[in-house]
Amino acid sequence: FFDQFSLTAFMGIPLIALALTLPWILYPTPQNRCLNNRLLTLQAWFIRQLTHQLFLPINPGGHKWALLLASVLTFLITLNLLGILPYTFTPTTQLSMNMGLAVPLWLATVLIGARHQPTHSLAHLLPVGTPTPLIPILIMIETISQFIRPIALGVRLTANLTAGHLLIQLISTAAFYLAFTMPTVSILTMGLLLLLSILELAVAIIQAYVFVLLVSLYLQNP
Repeated sequence: FFDQFSLTAFMGIPLIALALTLPWILYPTPQNRCLNNRLLTLQAWFIRQLTHQLFLPINPGGHKWALLLASVLTFLITLNLLGILPYTFTPTTQLSMNMGLAVPLWLATVLIGARHQPTHSLAHLLPVGTPTPLIPILIMIETISQFIRPIALGVRLTANLTAGHLLIQLISTAAFYLAFTMPTVSILTMGLLLLLSILELAVAIIQAYVFVLLVSLYLQNP
């Protein structure tokens, strides 16, 4: 069951490289025209709405991140949705890749916060009114929580997508073998598989959105 998550190569080319390249080919490039076609208009509207929702709680200074975070969000959504198709590889089920995205983004929020608001960033390590004996302990706890943030980002995305893919494979395998012995149960299992596939579509979009939303909140509260 876990073979679907293994890194394989075809003709010497790692499949993860192809999977990471494909999303950028699928999207049409906007052109210098007064009127675009329906696909480009829908694509621009979708990205604009997602970006608007992401940056509602962020002050105007953080809007410089709009292009980067919107690109990461679109990239993750595309990878997650393409990974649900049969005979495809999902790069976001690899913890190493998710950590490779989470750590630089988290580190950038920390460094930018320390550069522009050093007092505000250090103030998060010690709440107001903390008793003197608890100061070292709270500083240690808050420091550890800061370093747990990128791990939580990567593990959350990996765990949710891996669990969904495993459930789909388990239920589809059960439906296939039950078709020869208990056809009625197999039909019910296939109905459950259809509902789970719809749920997995929602999870693919929601987990990408949550990943980028947490990065934007870390940017707001470094």
